Amino acid sequence: MTVEAGLDVELLKSEIRKTYAAVSEDPDTDRIFPTGRAWAADLGYPPELLANVPDGSAESFAGVANPFSFGALLPGERVLDLGCGAGTDTLVAAQMVRPDGSVVGIDMTPQMLAKARASATEMGADVEFVESEAELLPFPDESFDVLISNGVIDLIPDKDAVFSEIFRVLRPGGRIQVADVTIQRPVSEEGKRNIDLWTG
Repeated sequence: MTVEAGLDVELLKSEIRKTYAAVSEDPDTDRIFPTGRAWAADLGYPPELLANVPDGSAESFAGVANPFSFGALLPGERVLDLGCGAGTDTLVAAQMVRPDGSVVGIDMTPQMLAKARASATEMGADVEFVESEAELLPFPDESFDVLISNGVIDLIPDKDAVFSEIFRVLRPGGRIQVADVTIQRPVSEEGKRNIDLWTG
C-alpha cells in the first residue's frame, strides 16, 4: 500500500502520540474508546493474570479486543508486543512465557512507555520496552516466535511496511495474534486524509 496522497503522516503520528499520552497521563477521562482494567476484563483477559498487572498499566489499557483469545502463549516463547502502550498485554504475556521466555514491548509514545516500565519494575517482570515505530523495527531477522498487537496496526497508514517488518522479525513458523479494528465499507478519499478519523 502506498500512503494516501495528501495525508500528513508526521502530523498523524504526532496526533496519535498526543492522544495516547493523554490516555497515559489522565486515564479517567471519558473518551470515544473504552479504557482501563474493567475494559480488559470485559474483553476476556485471563483474570488471574490481569490481576497481577499493576494499576499504572491497567488504568491506561486502550486495547480493542483480546489477542490472547487466539490461544495462550507458551512457556519459553520469545514475544514482541507491537504498540504495547502502557504494557498491559506485555505484562500478561510475560506471565504466560515464564520462566524461560522473553517479551519485548515497542511503542512510539514515551509517556506510555514510562508507565509500562514502572509497572514492570513494580511487578518484578523481566521485560524490555523499546521506543520505536512499527514500520522499522529495531530487531534482527527471526528474533521472535510470536507477535501480539492490540488496536495499533489500524493507526498506521503504511500497512505493507508494518507487515513486512512483522514477517521479517518472526522466525519461520512463528505466529501473529492481532486484535484490531476493521471496517466493512471503503473509506472516502477525503476520509483517508482526515487525521481526526485516524485518532478517534
